[in-house]
Amino acid sequence: MKHSEINVRRKPRQSRAKLTQEALQESFVRLLHERPADKITIREITDLAGVGLGTFYEYFSKKEDLIALTIHLHVKHNAEQMKTYAQSLMKLSTNLDLSAYVQHMIHFQIKQVKAQQFLWAQVFLLERQISSIEIYQKSYAMMVEMWRTILTHFKAEIALDRLALNFQRVCYGFISQSLLVTPEFAKWHDLERDIIHMLRD
Repeated sequence: MKHSEINVRRKPRQSRAKLTQEALQESFVRLLHERPADKITIREITDLAGVGLGTFYEYFSKKEDLIALTIHLHVKHNAEQMKTYAQSLMKLSTNLDLSAYVQHMIHFQIKQVKAQQFLWAQVFLLERQISSIEIYQKSYAMMVEMWRTILTHFKAEIALDRLALNFQRVCYGFISQSLLVTPEFAKWHDLERDIIHMLRD
């Protein structure tokens, strides 16, 4: 069953609570390397995290809510890494043109996904199983806004929204479909070249 929003019973406000929630997420990801998400039990997650079942239910009503939050935070972390890298590029090279800038950004994104290939393949798969259209739209909008921020230096406001949307369409489509069809995908150089070619057009 898909949910219209990520249902977190209690948002961690103190550092200890935040660490507990993070431990639950990390435990789920570790178990995901051993077997599919639908074979992982809440008890296994809590045992690995070193907390009781009651603690799990303080934060989540069901396993799917933990999965949805894990997906959201993984995508959000990637967006933050991309923005940080873009800022560092602009500081290091003040005369970088748009074409070279885009190549750097795509190379960085491919590198980040490749470094966590298994997890990204699982994220794309679980996103389709767990996320409702509302959750998906929110995540997609977050990534479009990331591209908008990254491209602000080069384009006028009028063209920026459409450009950011098209960057997300191309990058997300190429990468997610490659990993969904072939989780052990290996032709990263070709994929990077194809993405850059499409964005140039």
